Amino acid sequence: MLNQRSLYTFMLWLLPPYIFLRLLWRARKQPEYLRHIGERFGFYSVQSGRPVIWLHTVSVGETRAAQSLIIRLRATYPDHQILLTHTTPTGRATGEQLYGDDVLRVYLPYDYPFAVSRFLRHFKPQLGILMETEIWFNLTHACRATGVPLLLLNARLSEKSARGYARFARLTRDALGGLAAVAAQTADDAARLANLGAKNVSVTGNLKFDIEPPPALLELGRQLRAQFGAARKVFLAASTRDGEEALLLDALQQVHIPGLLLVIVPRHPQRFAEVAALLEQRGIPFRRRSEMSHSGKSQNLAIPAETQAVLGDSMGEMFAYYAAADLAFIGGSLLPYGGQNLIEACASGAPVLVGPYTHNFAEATRLAVSAGAAAQVQDSGGLVMELQRLLDNPDALREMHSRCAGFVESNRGATDKSLWIIVSLYATNPSDNLSD
Repeated sequence: MLNQRSLYTFMLWLLPPYIFLRLLWRARKQPEYLRHIGERFGFYSVQSGRPVIWLHTVSVGETRAAQSLIIRLRATYPDHQILLTHTTPTGRATGEQLYGDDVLRVYLPYDYPFAVSRFLRHFKPQLGILMETEIWFNLTHACRATGVPLLLLNARLSEKSARGYARFARLTRDALGGLAAVAAQTADDAARLANLGAKNVSVTGNLKFDIEPPPALLELGRQLRAQFGAARKVFLAASTRDGEEALLLDALQQVHIPGLLLVIVPRHPQRFAEVAALLEQRGIPFRRRSEMSHSGKSQNLAIPAETQAVLGDSMGEMFAYYAAADLAFIGGSLLPYGGQNLIEACASGAPVLVGPYTHNFAEATRLAVSAGAAAQVQDSGGLVMELQRLLDNPDALREMHSRCAGFVESNRGATDKSLWIIVSLYATNPSDNLSD
């Protein structure tokens, strides 16, 4: 009789046609999905001549969250090669932007036994770190079988996800129980993971609080603000998701703030053209960020007064957008997507508005609202009412702005705790030369 992992693997073998169709479908808007396909099955051309520390950072959010830890790992283990694995092209591009050639970047293979075995044989990682909630059953089994210590760091698990994993209790217990350690963001996350079978679980906080806004992007933010117009109110709709832009654009018709400039930055770059079409359909005069960033005399010209919106069709500039805004809405929260990271906005000094759906970042949202750095609304109507109230009340807006720094500073420290787990774990393992 098949055990649960064998049944899981059997089901995976039914998926290849779907996998290739899905890559083709995504490549319609993002051609990068058709690059490096061999890596997704364990075939790699890059290699390292040094011992490898491997971090799996799925996409943009996880790649950015790992930044402070990667800096510390490189300083602590300078003779080792950092290997980043990703799932999405945008995550890979973010890794290239942040680290250049100082790290290796490849796709993590799909969870087929042959593919993960090829990956482990090729790179021979001395340590694996899975960021947030990445539980791949064949991968964790292969790491345990080959003696690669695997850590789950910055781990979070919602009640909904925990119920889903509980449906496959034995499979989940085997995977989580085989991890060398789990560092959870909150006590609730730790309890849910421990109930599912994780061992050596600790609470270290959220690595995203340790991210420092890059000075170059803060300076770019000041330049953008000068282009937007220092006297204009600037409202940033950041990381918006499908369906939210239409809600926002319709609701903003009820706002009465002279000269208000909307800066709208979709979460996924493949949707830039779609959002541009929404602005055109509504007759909203707008400029693209890409038109403002070309070299030439027009680069630093102010946005015309009749321009009502800027479409942020650029990658890697979110800190600059936050620094240029009076107030920021964090997307993925007006519709039931679960929200996005609001910490970067607060770290840049931008007060935050979020919608009702923040379950993916529940603790960070709760802390930000409690600290007075953010306000939560129930729908698009409530959003524009709060927007109107704050932009009409400079004192209230300044108070939120001042509370952003305290909110971020009081929650720092996850990087130190995570690094301590890594160092202490291998200090007791003489067979591993990370502690040499």
